[in-house]
Amino acid sequence: MSKQQRGLGRGLGALLGDADLSQIRKPVEYVHKSVVSSDTDTDRGSADIMLIPADMIEPNPFQPRMSFDSEALEELAESIRSLGLIQPVTVRKKSPDRYQIISGERRFRACRMVGMEEIPAYIRDANDQGMLEMAIVENIQREDLDPIEVAMSYDRLIEECHLTHEQMAMRVGKKRASVTNYLRLLHLPAKVQHDLKVGLLSVGHAKVLLGVEDPALQEQLCDQVIKGGLSVRQLEEKVKRLMKTGQDTEDAPGQELPEDYSRILDIVGKYFGNNISLKRTSGGKGAMTIHFSSDEEVRKFLEALERSGI
Repeated sequence: MSKQQRGLGRGLGALLGDADLSQIRKPVEYVHKSVVSSDTDTDRGSADIMLIPADMIEPNPFQPRMSFDSEALEELAESIRSLGLIQPVTVRKKSPDRYQIISGERRFRACRMVGMEEIPAYIRDANDQGMLEMAIVENIQREDLDPIEVAMSYDRLIEECHLTHEQMAMRVGKKRASVTNYLRLLHLPAKVQHDLKVGLLSVGHAKVLLGVEDPALQEQLCDQVIKGGLSVRQLEEKVKRLMKTGQDTEDAPGQELPEDYSRILDIVGKYFGNNISLKRTSGGKGAMTIHFSSDEEVRKFLEALERSGI
């Protein structure tokens, strides 16, 4: 006797018959009571979801995230437009007709983008310190903060909530060494922090740079990493050479620039306020870097080249 074949490879159409798939996914709806006025009783416990008028909700002043990716917000807004808000935001009641976001500001912004007049929300009791702790911990655990935002969040929790590194680590579920390493990033020069923040530099590179005491040298090494695409291992080797000899042998200049090189610096430099540098090794290899302050400088230099027939 042949057995009826069973399996999951038949597709949704076979499993659901002739059901209209467009009707399966419907926007999320909430049946809990709406907050319609300051007289509404909202003491119902954090498990209840309330529909709060959007104009009664304000952002979290303790929000550690400094910027929100516009493209990601658009994608979230489109999802909410199609399916509704799957995960409600969490708020605290600040006054009879004002609520303040504890967590979910990104979701709140996306809801406003699609024109939602009422926002599904949990209501919790929280003081300012609780707000700060919950907002930071929620962001660190759920959001894609850049390393500097994480470090500043840790620093803020420690300073404003008077936590030790050990207590801080317990709050965010991280190892104490990890918290300490992030906090050390704030000791880097502002330029290096910026490059780390925008993704030009990795946390691994930053940790290596922290082993260099001179801020100016940290910035120079940071530039070399970005321009040369150096790996963390390559940067480590470069720093080791510097610590050992006081000079990076790969970038060591020759004893003196030949006359032709000096003429290049003089001729080209006058068009850029002498803001030009030239490095040459004893083997004849090197690089010339020109820094310009305006398009006008470049235009004048180009005109000079064209007049000379080059």
